[in-house]
Amino acid sequence: MLDEFRVAPPGGFPDHPHRGFETVTYMMEGELIHEDFKGHKGHLKGGDLQWMTAGRGIIHSELLHGTTTARGLQQELESSQVTHVSPEEGIQIKVIAGEIYGARSSVVTRTPTTYIDVKLKKGKKIEHSIPANYTAFIYTLQGTALYGGNQHASEAQHTLVLDNHQGESTVVPVVSTSDDCHFVIIGGLPIGEHRA
Repeated sequence: MLDEFRVAPPGGFPDHPHRGFETVTYMMEGELIHEDFKGHKGHLKGGDLQWMTAGRGIIHSELLHGTTTARGLQQELESSQVTHVSPEEGIQIKVIAGEIYGARSSVVTRTPTTYIDVKLKKGKKIEHSIPANYTAFIYTLQGTALYGGNQHASEAQHTLVLDNHQGESTVVPVVSTSDDCHFVIIGGLPIGEHRA
């Protein structure tokens, strides 16, 4: 599940539980204060990441800090620790988890995971290899692009679920059709946990 959130003052996400999985909060704009019932506390700002392993269970909150709207993706690193790669002019990539163009994230996940943030100028192209047996998707945050070998057109706030080719990796080409193309590629090895 991927949740794009926008929170205006004085909002936030008061105490709520998680159990049995890892979440990632990727702050794009604004600021949140994160706190859990064990006393851990963090201040997330635009560009920051927080990786949380809920394990057997945790209760935590994420509350707005300041007077501006917060925007991010919910799926603790400081933004300065995120791996950046720019294979050519007009292509900016942040490697939150996994690897692309030889750049590897400093994040080590319990479950093999890919989380790539990509910004492309119009006409720019990337290719990313999704490892064998991963379940993966692309979520477009802004702009438009052509995705995959069949060049499926997609725009902001749309999700493209990628085929899970059993036993072989999949190369996904993406060509930007706007000057403000921004998307994330997220995937991982399924954990097979029962869902209620």
